[in-house]
Amino acid sequence: MSDKPGPVPKYRRILLKLSGETLQSRKDGRSIDPEIVAGIARRVMAVHRMGVTVGIVVGGGNIFRGANAEESGLSRTTGDYMGMLGTIINGLALQSGLEREGVATRLQTAIEMRAVAEPFIVRRALRHLEKERVLIFAGGTGNPYFSTDTAAALRASEIGAEVLVKATKVDGIYSSDPMKNPSAVKFRHMTYRDALQKSIRVMDATAFSLCMENRIPIIVLNFFEEGSLERAVMGEEVGTLVNDSEPPA
Repeated sequence: MSDKPGPVPKYRRILLKLSGETLQSRKDGRSIDPEIVAGIARRVMAVHRMGVTVGIVVGGGNIFRGANAEESGLSRTTGDYMGMLGTIINGLALQSGLEREGVATRLQTAIEMRAVAEPFIVRRALRHLEKERVLIFAGGTGNPYFSTDTAAALRASEIGAEVLVKATKVDGIYSSDPMKNPSAVKFRHMTYRDALQKSIRVMDATAFSLCMENRIPIIVLNFFEEGSLERAVMGEEVGTLVNDSEPPA
């Protein structure tokens, strides 16, 4: 066996943003599919074993989407709080999946729910990461009218993440929806300002602005493509990179 150390990841601390729909069954529409949760846990474990500390922000759209609250006869504020509770349910599922893989994990919530999780305290979060625990942030920002994308940008800033990885079902940012338009053009790189000016919908404007202000690069990738997350943390070209550098000519 070689004594040479393995390759060193480019990013040693990441914030992974998972949508709630990521956990949803494609077969029967169940809100949380245990096989998908197990698959996510294995992918996170693989990166964790590379020496990368991982924070995760999970959405709740598979359970309830606050932005659609009025369709259910609810106020937006009420709907957003219901969506936050959905993210906590998803966070518990992810925590269970990671612990089944033997990964030490902690769940922190922006809304206090001490019977099931720790309240979010930034110093405690940093301490967990120092102890090489995977940290799941749920409950969004704890405030209505803010998306979980914004929560991801906020938590990434607070924990000193070197990159925010936005996990999607497509392999990057396109000029239009590639599922509907086969002629859509993929962007391999763009600046924060380009993303804001083009109104790129993969994340909301507040999240892009926060990352721009704190100079946190964003990688948008297909999370379900084998090895995509591992290659991204190594610095390989995967998906679309959003940062403050102008793309090469």
